[in-house]
Amino acid sequence: MKQALLVIDAQQELLDGNENQPAIFNKDQLISNINSVIDQALQSEALFIFIRDKDVATGVGAGFQIHKDIHVPSSSIVFDKLATNSFYGTPLLEYLKSNEVRHVVMMGCKTEHCIDTAVRTATINRLDVTLVGDGHSTTDSDTLSAEQMIAHHNNILHGHYNVDHFSVVRNSLEDLFTPTHNQYR
Repeated sequence: MKQALLVIDAQQELLDGNENQPAIFNKDQLISNINSVIDQALQSEALFIFIRDKDVATGVGAGFQIHKDIHVPSSSIVFDKLATNSFYGTPLLEYLKSNEVRHVVMMGCKTEHCIDTAVRTATINRLDVTLVGDGHSTTDSDTLSAEQMIAHHNNILHGHYNVDHFSVVRNSLEDLFTPTHNQYR
C-alpha cells in the first residue's frame, strides 16, 4: 500500500511566533517528533508532502518557509494553500490519487484549524489517516489552552470515519507506517 507523510503548516513564523502571535505549544518537542516521523517515513519509502499556508508571514521570506530545524527530505513535494483546508485549491488530492496513496500520516499546525480540516477531508476522499497525536500543535485560545485543544482533537479524531475510511490517532514512537485501520473495520 502506498503511503504519504503530510506535514501541514510547519512554517518558521507559525512555530516560532512573531510580535503578534506566541510560539506554538511544545514547539521543540513538535519539531523533534516531526523529524522522528520523517525518519520512519524514509524507512517506509513513503511520499513526503509539506503544505505551507500563504497567510503565514504574508507568504514570503524566511518566516514563510518550512521551519529551519525540520529535516525536509530532498524528495519532498511542497504545496502552498490559501485556505484552512489543505485540499482546497491545491493539487494535493490529485497528487495522492495519481500516486495511488491510500494511507496518510498527518502532522503539523494548527490543531483546531488546518489539522482537523485535513483529517476530515481526507476521510471523505477515501483515505485512511493516522494523525500523530504528539505531532500537531496550536496556541491558546480565549477559552481553551493549546494542551486542551490538542487532547480534545486527539479524542474526537480517533475513530472519526466516513463509512469506509477513517482516522486513528497514534503517537510518534509507534510504527506509524504499519497502519492499524483494518483492526477496526
